[in-house]
Amino acid sequence: MGLEKNRALGFTACAVASCFWGCGFFFGKIALAEMSFAHMVLYRFLFAMPALLPLLVMHRPGLSGREWGLLTLASFLGVPVQFLIQFYALSITTVSHAALMVGTMPVILAVGAALFAHERLDGVGWAALVGSTCGAGLIALGGGESSAGGASLKGDLLVVVSLLIALFWILINKQLVERHSHLVVTAYGLGIGTLMLMVWVPVRYGMPPVSGVSWKAWLALAGSGVLCTATTTLLWNWGMTQVPASQAGVLLNMEPLIGSLLGVLVLGERLGPSAWVGGGLIVASAVTLTTKSKTRERETMPVT
Repeated sequence: MGLEKNRALGFTACAVASCFWGCGFFFGKIALAEMSFAHMVLYRFLFAMPALLPLLVMHRPGLSGREWGLLTLASFLGVPVQFLIQFYALSITTVSHAALMVGTMPVILAVGAALFAHERLDGVGWAALVGSTCGAGLIALGGGESSAGGASLKGDLLVVVSLLIALFWILINKQLVERHSHLVVTAYGLGIGTLMLMVWVPVRYGMPPVSGVSWKAWLALAGSGVLCTATTTLLWNWGMTQVPASQAGVLLNMEPLIGSLLGVLVLGERLGPSAWVGGGLIVASAVTLTTKSKTRERETMPVT
């Protein structure tokens, strides 16, 4: 009975995390109406850190010098590089388009695992890759037809670039989590990334605004930091200790679903026919990949 309860809670944690992630672009778009993408990203992580500070105090890292180097590299790629590119992309495209492009992430992860983590995609996996790629292409090309202020080809493609960068963040963290607590890797990794943002953003983009920002924007920033960054990361990492990754991965598909629905229903964005078809292809490919595809470990030579 205890095992079943843990599995149920694990799936629930992953599902809630994915739903909150799906709100990230929505909150971001609200804040972007009053500040630049770089200042929005900085505030997002500054709001996230108070929720993570207790973990920094309660858990000693215990990392070796090499592992600190890996964690710093992962933090650099995963926080300032990924998020600045991703939210610059959001500033020139729509929430619904950006969210649907994020639906390519399960397939990108699968390909990354095949290339770097000694896993082999089967025929179903490669078919899902082709379907997801075609879907992303349809969404991006559809964005090229939109008017100013709407979706754009450049913005949609930059979202995918940010996801490719996130792949290396995830793979490096995966190595570290195999030897250390996921709480340590999460809290210290996001902390290092936030410090990088605190140095780079004021130097490159100027000091973030304080006065003149509406309560609506502050609430959106707080929501993106506390809910979409700190809470989601902790819930997902805990959930992954309770359920198999191959089964939990399908819950990632809730992120593009929630994000695109918020864009269309709340912000009044419009999706063209090609975007609807492309989004359907991406979600179908991700569901197929995470439920039907089988991956196998490739035999590797021992490292000496």
